[in-house]
Amino acid sequence: MSTHSTTATRTTGSTLDVLLLLVLSTLWGASYTFIRVGVTIIPPVTFIAARTLIAGLLLIAWMAARGIAMPRELAFWRLFLVQALMNSVIPFTLIAWAERSVEAGLATILNSASPVLAFVGTWLISRHERVSARKLFGVVAGMTGICLVVGISVFDGAFDNLRNRLIPQLAIVVATICYAGAAIYGRSFKGQPAVVPAAGSLIVGAALLTPASLLVDHPWTLHPSMRSIEALLALSVLSTALAFVIYFRLVQTLGSIGTTAQAYLRVPIGVAIGVIFLDESLSATAWIGLVCVVVGVAAMTIKSPVRAADTTR
Repeated sequence: MSTHSTTATRTTGSTLDVLLLLVLSTLWGASYTFIRVGVTIIPPVTFIAARTLIAGLLLIAWMAARGIAMPRELAFWRLFLVQALMNSVIPFTLIAWAERSVEAGLATILNSASPVLAFVGTWLISRHERVSARKLFGVVAGMTGICLVVGISVFDGAFDNLRNRLIPQLAIVVATICYAGAAIYGRSFKGQPAVVPAAGSLIVGAALLTPASLLVDHPWTLHPSMRSIEALLALSVLSTALAFVIYFRLVQTLGSIGTTAQAYLRVPIGVAIGVIFLDESLSATAWIGLVCVVVGVAAMTIKSPVRAADTTR
């Protein structure tokens, strides 16, 4: 093959990778809007049980098509259980519950700080992370952004404002902490294809959430609207299963460093989707917080390894 042909092939591949990176950022950014639409009708536990089941089955089908086997050892399924709790069952459900009263844009911003919190958690627990000036700046910017997004206005007014605004926003922050913990724990799967813990944890999550849905929500009595069902399917198929497949492909072609760009690209994309399709608006402090979070996450992720558990959004 000539040098010209080789260069053309690389250019084509690079262009495709950039387009896929934008698609991935859009799919994960849109997930908060899909959740916001879906949980207006479908109860959070049932909504997330369906999401994990559909996405998990699709990923297993994709693994079968690619010839990737799911581990059968009991030890792996114990790991999947812990990963499921931290990466899907708890955070997915908290975000779905919170988005019944929190706008999709705010949820996008608050939940995007998981790389910052993952770094803080790793440093506190293992001390393996080196605290450079850039990472320290990222931590300060990210945490400042979270505080600005939550804002001090939620403390004003009656108890209803506290219940309807502050507590749900704090629930999203807790979900973000769970994602950070999952990112640290995800190192237990070293040597496994990245899709294995993703599919395994989703299936285990579905196994935990489905009985809870049957017991709490009695889903056979629900009458979801077509719009909420479409949001559920879009979230499960596009923002979870398809997004994982694209992510795994980009890790192979762009590498872990290049793929981290989605971590800060999805924030403005997610906010824009909420503004355009849900007619949402952000306060002045929330816009400043958005900038701080994007800058902080960028500072934490540029030239840093991607954490596989930060792929579920």
